[in-house]
Amino acid sequence: MRRYELMLILRPDAPDERATALIDRTTRYVVAAGGQIVKVAPWGRRRLAYPIDRYRDGSYHIVVFESPAEAIAELEHSLQITEDVLRYLVTRAVRPVKARRDAAASGDIDDLEPVIPPVEDEEDEDFIERIDESESEAAPAAID
Repeated sequence: MRRYELMLILRPDAPDERATALIDRTTRYVVAAGGQIVKVAPWGRRRLAYPIDRYRDGSYHIVVFESPAEAIAELEHSLQITEDVLRYLVTRAVRPVKARRDAAASGDIDDLEPVIPPVEDEEDEDFIERIDESESEAAPAAID
């Protein structure tokens, strides 16, 4: 299972009971799909960068959970059709460096995921592309 972060922006005029019910429904879905909830953190009401459906504010909530990758598409679909959700974003969380070091020390190398892809040798002559000045697309000099 992988760790994911879900950020929800809910309508500011939605009652607290409906917002709580939506968060509970989302967490129950994750648990029913075979995942587990790590943390639920309400961030409160904040100003949006731009208006969404004529709302200038939104109620922010963060849910950190572990789940199989197959369950994410259904979770996103259920959030997409919910009226109280202005925006949502599900991102895969990257393990902290200390956790990767601990996994390497314990010999659990298969569970490690590279953070930065390896850089290939860029000094290969096939990779370097030379530009001929006669083929330059630069604008001609201004004529007086």
